Amino acid sequence: MLSYRHAFHAGNHADVLKHFVLIELLRYFNRKDKPWWYIDTHAGAGCYALESDQATKNAEFEAGIMRLWEQDDLPEALKPYVEAVRQFNPHGRLTFYPGSPALAMTQLREEDRMRLFELHPADVETLEQTFARDGERVTIRKADGFAGLRGLLPPPTRRAVVLIDPPYEVKEDYRRVTEVLADAIKRFPGGTYAVWYPMLARPEARRLPERLADLGAESWLDVRLAVCKPGRDGFGMFGSGMYIVNPPWVLPEILEKTMPWLVKMLGLDDEAGFDLEHHIE
Repeated sequence: MLSYRHAFHAGNHADVLKHFVLIELLRYFNRKDKPWWYIDTHAGAGCYALESDQATKNAEFEAGIMRLWEQDDLPEALKPYVEAVRQFNPHGRLTFYPGSPALAMTQLREEDRMRLFELHPADVETLEQTFARDGERVTIRKADGFAGLRGLLPPPTRRAVVLIDPPYEVKEDYRRVTEVLADAIKRFPGGTYAVWYPMLARPEARRLPERLADLGAESWLDVRLAVCKPGRDGFGMFGSGMYIVNPPWVLPEILEKTMPWLVKMLGLDDEAGFDLEHHIE
């Protein structure tokens, strides 16, 4: 489906969790003087204007990144993420929100590479414009990232962070996420895989974390941020999660210290909270 446009949701609470964790993963990879690849199966448009009609329709960023923007008590772990967003807002006013590829680019070194998949024609065009000067390091493919991922694994660097972040607008996405991740782990067991997923009342959404756990990864981490209680009508995303295969060993401690602050800042009612589970070999 090509109806989903992330511009309507840019900078919301789910983006905050996803991108905070993504920045931490890439910063950890940069600790070693060895090149890595960043692979994004659903790259989106790359960067979003928060004053656009799409972004202001629901203004979800106001309950997300905006709540972190001018805080003077940011936890240390959140500062690199917020500073990365500031790179796209050099005049100090929050008018643009970088998507996953743009944020990953803030961590990319000369020897590192990005491989981006996107199907929506307009978003592919925006991606190509965003990375027009980085053709040597960034490759953009107008293709299904689920299908395209297997052709990139294992990468020549043998070091990679793979973000699997579909819109989950159709039930098929839930099945394909688990199948693609299982195949990726077989092809490249040493890769770090980050799967973002929504917290929804629908059965397939509730079952997804269990199905990811059933894949049997030796090292994994699952962090969930709920910002409110589920809607009585069963509709609406009340939180989101990140399931990571082969997470950095330092990540659990970082999340333990940081997630309570995020709950305080992003929570909308007394059922806001977080869960963190992990097993790291």
